[in-house]
Amino acid sequence: MELITDLGMAGSKPVATPMECNQRFTTVEYDQHLELKHDEKLPDAGPYQRLVGKLVYLTMTRPDICYAVHVLSQFMQCPKKSHMEAAIRVVRYIKGAPSFGLLMISKQCPKLTAFCDADWASCPVSRKFVRGYVMKLGDSLVS
Repeated sequence: MELITDLGMAGSKPVATPMECNQRFTTVEYDQHLELKHDEKLPDAGPYQRLVGKLVYLTMTRPDICYAVHVLSQFMQCPKKSHMEAAIRVVRYIKGAPSFGLLMISKQCPKLTAFCDADWASCPVSRKFVRGYVMKLGDSLVS
């Protein structure tokens, strides 16, 4: 809640998801190569870097924002307006679900379960794939 207050977003409308579906981000260099001018580079990267840094810290207890923050952290050196708008969307998502987080169940269960998924060639710049995983010990999320 402190993050929301610091950004002056107490009156903003919450959103249901941390990122828009199928949203792709590109670098400034990629846009220059294709001569795209619709998305401007931020004049000062500092506010974006501080916001994403706070969101990275928050991912320790909020795994639901990990993917969005991972994507946004790739543009720390030269962020664009669309990157900042996406970071603010993550904060609006957090505003709508402030009580989400990790819950550790007290009952003991020795069963370790893992799930993974990959999205091949999802990055338009590098054509690399994105992968994710979830590990649970019993009913508790571990990683």
